[in-house]
Amino acid sequence: MAALYYYRNMVDTTYRSNAPEIMDDFTMEGEILRDALDKIASINKLLGGNKVTLDGVRSLLKGVDKTRTISILDVGCGNGDMLRALAQYGTAHGLAFSLHGIDANAFTIKHAEALSAGYGNISYYCKDIFKDELPLAKFDIILCTLTLHHFKDQEILSLLSSFHARSTLGIVINDLHRSKLAYYLFTALCYAFGLNYMSREDGLVSILRGFKREDLEQYTKQLKFRNVTIKWRWAFRYQWVINS
Repeated sequence: MAALYYYRNMVDTTYRSNAPEIMDDFTMEGEILRDALDKIASINKLLGGNKVTLDGVRSLLKGVDKTRTISILDVGCGNGDMLRALAQYGTAHGLAFSLHGIDANAFTIKHAEALSAGYGNISYYCKDIFKDELPLAKFDIILCTLTLHHFKDQEILSLLSSFHARSTLGIVINDLHRSKLAYYLFTALCYAFGLNYMSREDGLVSILRGFKREDLEQYTKQLKFRNVTIKWRWAFRYQWVINS
């Protein structure tokens, strides 16, 4: 009973947190950041996170002429693991992908470029999504994998409105479900994977900055999006696919 009381009362997930994450410092660099980026990518892959995004991309490609080149932008690309997964998927299925990743941290972009040296169809750009021009005026698909929760509600509305106007097929959002259970399970995961201090702290804050279904439904209503699917996916994710 004591454990149940602790679970119910220590963390409040009623509303999205606005607490900052250490990784939100775009000037950050060094081994701690590199380790955090790679551990996040590894855990995301292990728990099926990349599959959530890939399934969303596949849904947007239904009925599309597969002989043409399909341009995809990954916003907040981190170490580029999602783009490399897409490149591999495209090669395996005979699809021509032009893949682009942006991140506001120059060190992160350099790390992603190093890890993606063998992929000729991936390009990276160090850009602040709110200040800088995107590499192309339009993309077929725009992705946000574990990125949207970094922004406040009004910023999210602004970004998604822009993404909707810039994408010819649609947007795939893959982000965290804000829940007490996810919070405490992640605490245990930190020890199992030996996450460093920044990864532990940012991970917990990320969950509290994540979403509930009603948040995504409210954004959808405010932005007047018509063709949308919202699905809960393991592990404590929401897949939000917005057709253009």
